[in-house]
Amino acid sequence: MGQDNALPITIRGVTKTYGKVFALDAVDLDIHSGEFLTLLGPSGSGKTTLLMVLAGFTRPDSGSVSFGDQEVVRMPPHKRDVGMVFQNYALFPHMNVAANIGFPLKLRGIAKDEIRSQVEDALGVVQLEGYGDRGVEQLSGGQMQRVALARAIVFKPRILLMDEPLSALDKKLRERMQIELRHLHEQLGMTTVYVTHDQREALTMSDRIAVINHGHLMQLDKPRAIYDHPANPFVANFIGESTLLPVEQHNGVASFDGVPLKLSQQDQGIGPLLMLRPERLVFMFEGDDPDFNRFNGTVTEVVYQGESFLVYVRLSGGEEVAVRSISQHRSLESAPDIGDSIVLGLHRDETVLVSEA
Repeated sequence: MGQDNALPITIRGVTKTYGKVFALDAVDLDIHSGEFLTLLGPSGSGKTTLLMVLAGFTRPDSGSVSFGDQEVVRMPPHKRDVGMVFQNYALFPHMNVAANIGFPLKLRGIAKDEIRSQVEDALGVVQLEGYGDRGVEQLSGGQMQRVALARAIVFKPRILLMDEPLSALDKKLRERMQIELRHLHEQLGMTTVYVTHDQREALTMSDRIAVINHGHLMQLDKPRAIYDHPANPFVANFIGESTLLPVEQHNGVASFDGVPLKLSQQDQGIGPLLMLRPERLVFMFEGDDPDFNRFNGTVTEVVYQGESFLVYVRLSGGEEVAVRSISQHRSLESAPDIGDSIVLGLHRDETVLVSEA
């Protein structure tokens, strides 16, 4: 079922309001042909509204949406040749699995024998061979999700839209399905737009991530770039854990607590905020690597979390930061004690300054 005709998507100036609230505010976005792009943001950010605009279920107040060279803003959903997987799967309870999957083909007037063949192909793609005669009520949550996915791809759409399709699954199954969906995308090659509020899910699955908040596109980049170099405080705080500390700037030199910061050679941006992520901070000892920035503080809390422990430290200026340290033993023996004076280190290559914009 591989796709060699995936379509790029071009979004220009798309705006949608509900009363005085902007669900989308002049959004511009280019989605590459065949890529897996995730729309990531908190509840009410506008990500699902944008997906519904692409699907044709929501018409924007203004703006343009093109699939390839074709403008589709005024095109009804059933003519857009788009596969859709909904959050609640939207399967028909009175139909068996095969009938659910074959429904889009039946609507298109495909012959019964061809429908049967294509349904079998789709079942094979989602690893549900032999499930065609089962009722929907006999399926687990993970199996229903696969059936919904098979129904979305059975007619070989060039664009696949998914609205938080894994949110109803338990953590373990959700993580396994993330990898399977990623592999399925690589197999099918269709342009995929995926909505989630789960940062880890977005980082795991995406070629690129579009972070959205209050109807605005906050940042568009590859997962690693967004995590390592967030464009603004919202992205820094929304993706992963971070503490942002104000820095002083003088003649192009950024300092914290009166001490100039050592930055990586590649870091060109001088933002007013220093980003400290718990997993990037380390406990320092005398004579440690001079390429580290050092921060003095006092331990205020130690939290055991199984594979790691989280240490909260109040810096000398009063700011509180967290340090995540992998636990070598199943105890806190190697962790500092509350009240200990401590020195934290941040390597210059992981010293990132974030813009306020």
